[in-house]
Amino acid sequence: MKNQTYRMTMLFDFYGEVLTQRQKEFFDLYYNEDLSLGEIAENYGISRQGVRDVIVRAEGVMQEIEDKTGLLRRFMQMQDKLDAITQAARDIQTINYRQHENPELDRLAQVILTNADALKE
Repeated sequence: MKNQTYRMTMLFDFYGEVLTQRQKEFFDLYYNEDLSLGEIAENYGISRQGVRDVIVRAEGVMQEIEDKTGLLRRFMQMQDKLDAITQAARDIQTINYRQHENPELDRLAQVILTNADALKE
């Protein structure tokens, strides 16, 4: 996966609802709003270490669920496959346009693209 922040925000999208309200708030402020541990601690009147502990526990909970279910991993694999399907359909359209001009090939490639886009939503 691209980087740790991206991975954590994806885990939050998938599993954030299992967190406590406090874990959700701190996690969102830290990863999505880009507040520092010190800023969050000041806003909530607790120590920087206290904020870090809540975030680390939230990360652990979500990672444990991911380890058991693999939903995020499978989702990312599916996205990669959909990107490959989309690119292949576009290549078919390009080759068809340059060499064959077959309307049926173009229609079928468009069906593939439409369905791939629908799966990405």
